[in-house]
Amino acid sequence: MQSYQDPDETLSRVGARSSKKPDSNSTPSSGNKEEPSHHSFSSLGISPLLIRSLASLSIKVPTKIQSATIPSILSGRDLIGGAQTGSGKTLCFALPILNALLKDMVGGFAIVLTPTRELGVQLHEQFVAVGEGARMGLRCALVLGGMDMMKQAAELAGMRPHVIVATPGRLVDHLRSGGGHEWGLTRCRFLVLDEADRLLTPTFEPELSFLKTVLPPPSQLQTLLFTATLTPEVEAIGQQPPPPGRKPTMVCKIEQDTKTPKTLTQRYIFVPSHVREPYLYHLLNHSPIKPAFKVKRNLTWREKEKLEQLKKKRKKSNQGGGGGGGRNIFKDDTDDEMEEKEEYRFYPTTIIFASRCKTAASLSRMLTELEIPNVSLHSHLSQPQRLKNLETFRSQSVPILISTDVGSRGLDIPEVQMVVNWDLPLSWQDYVHRVGRTARNNKLGWAVSFVTERDVDLVQGIEEKINVRMEELEMDEEAVLEKLNQVSTAKRVATMALHDEGFGERQERNKKKALMSIEKEKSKSSGDGKRKKQKQMK
Repeated sequence: MQSYQDPDETLSRVGARSSKKPDSNSTPSSGNKEEPSHHSFSSLGISPLLIRSLASLSIKVPTKIQSATIPSILSGRDLIGGAQTGSGKTLCFALPILNALLKDMVGGFAIVLTPTRELGVQLHEQFVAVGEGARMGLRCALVLGGMDMMKQAAELAGMRPHVIVATPGRLVDHLRSGGGHEWGLTRCRFLVLDEADRLLTPTFEPELSFLKTVLPPPSQLQTLLFTATLTPEVEAIGQQPPPPGRKPTMVCKIEQDTKTPKTLTQRYIFVPSHVREPYLYHLLNHSPIKPAFKVKRNLTWREKEKLEQLKKKRKKSNQGGGGGGGRNIFKDDTDDEMEEKEEYRFYPTTIIFASRCKTAASLSRMLTELEIPNVSLHSHLSQPQRLKNLETFRSQSVPILISTDVGSRGLDIPEVQMVVNWDLPLSWQDYVHRVGRTARNNKLGWAVSFVTERDVDLVQGIEEKINVRMEELEMDEEAVLEKLNQVSTAKRVATMALHDEGFGERQERNKKKALMSIEKEKSKSSGDGKRKKQKQMK
């Protein structure tokens, strides 16, 4: 086992361990000895071409997880890496892949698997950005569901990509339909599972099993797994005996006293499930963190009249009239601030997580009805619409993103100020991934979770796992309930709009068809088995 204390942070520990006892070719155990830290990408062994590319992207010093993993990957080791969200895990595998590719620019060199389409787009962008900066002629393909498969296949055939970033389902669809032979996957050198804890669930097991039959044997393939949460399923991979001729898998984990960022403030709102909406409205309009987003309001005639009165009072105050002696007539705010509060609304850049697609769509419609700009992200949207909405939020054109867990993993949106858990996730790992969208790179962030009468045990379980005790966020009940009628009306309008549109009907029909197909296949298999048994008895 290898482990060493991190000299930069007493509460943080970098641990690197091998699943087997080190052999004569392994790095010897360091015990209490400090592992040498790397302060440059050059000392890690990265090519000058890639270092110049990183510098053009303002990336000059490796992070802890990069320093701990890149040398081992460059030496050819299979590796499992675990570190907090926002710690730079993508470059841990992207740089060694591109570094090796510079020496041998062949097609099908690396496959990077990801559980969500949105994360796939981001990984593709990062590979392309570093590759273009190095002027290495990188061809990186993006293979995602939700897009025209025939067009995708034609582009891939002509491209012969060096790196393929893919969701497992669509990649396997191409391979099963006869595509992929021209990609050169028989020469594949790297297989990466990003967000490995999610990919190693039963959901993706059939696709991963199929890929094993297509890719080179493990003895010829370097396998890299990265995640923010090292689950037993992920760590079990490190316990497996190494393929012939390969060293044992190294497990490298950046550990801290908590599993969430230190700069993250975590609070909960305890409220009955059926009255959460006015509390959400109040939270967004009176956020605990200084809002970064300003939205011009559509004023009613009464509000316009009030604004004009404020301007007249200001003019009168500046002229010294009305017995004011020229002093500020407002106790708490300046004149400019009072006018601005009437004409604008201020919101923190926020991601609201919901557990179901319909909930996300309904909340989005409700906030739109309440004149709060937002976009949504869930699987019932088309892929182009999902990418458009994500880019709209990323570019800060709107302050609010309402998402299911498709937006909880890997997405790097630096300016997110607050995460709201409308529904608490069922697992603490999903909670960690959700709140990891804020407080990235040592920036301040807030996570606020709605806790209903059914969630008490759930939130206590999360607190125990992340080693943080959340405090209740106090809210002005009277101010919240003032908007109850307005918010309830907006909620009814949103519900009616989704009903009129037949939201989710197409997905429900497809689900029923799939279930019928499975039942039909089971019935056929059962019938074939009975006939075979009868034939044997005869």
